Amino acid sequence: MIIERPLVINQPQIGKLIRELRLETGLTQEKFAVKLGVTYPTINRWENGHTKPSPLAMQKIEEMLKHRDLYGQNLNFQENKQFYS
Repeated sequence: MIIERPLVINQPQIGKLIRELRLETGLTQEKFAVKLGVTYPTINRWENGHTKPSPLAMQKIEEMLKHRDLYGQNLNFQENKQFYS
């Protein structure tokens, strides 16, 4: 997936996306907050749909999504390398 423009997602979906990304990375809300440069209560409010991320925070989240997608594609290629040789 290539993201060429900012994600436009409504409030309930962004909270779900953030929670899924955080759980996929195996991070607690506290550790995820540190990665994004925000506080734990901020992550909690995002995930529970009380507020939405700032544009700067969304950029960081998008970068994490891009990295995850690229890493996943690379991982799949490595796992299936024997089939491509």
